[in-house]
Amino acid sequence: VQLQASGGGLAQPGGRLRLSCVASGFTVSDYTIGWFRQAPGKDPYWISSIARRSLGEYYSNSVRGRFSISRDSAKNTVYLQMNDLKPDDTAVYFCAADLNSLTYQNGIYYQPGQYNTWGQGTQVTVSS
Repeated sequence: VQLQASGGGLAQPGGRLRLSCVASGFTVSDYTIGWFRQAPGKDPYWISSIARRSLGEYYSNSVRGRFSISRDSAKNTVYLQMNDLKPDDTAVYFCAADLNSLTYQNGIYYQPGQYNTWGQGTQVTVSS
């Protein structure tokens, strides 16, 4: 069971990046997948989650309207499209899977403890 995140890099303010999270050992459409970010010296911050099957997509207030989460079942991959990037978006971004289905049971998507499998991070830097 593994998650592999990629797609980070340097972008200018107002620019865009697309992060990918490729899963192996399980099927992404059967579980909630979340994206978090962590800036230096800060706790992980929840960005977005896509629930199992077609139960919905969820966003933090800070990214709603700018970021979009999606899933490609054929590629077993979850994406995070990030538009209108801001310097405050600079962080290491992680994808995570809730393989215990806690989010399905309690509807809480924003807590890191709800996710038991994490990928390595990918650095996103927004700077002119």
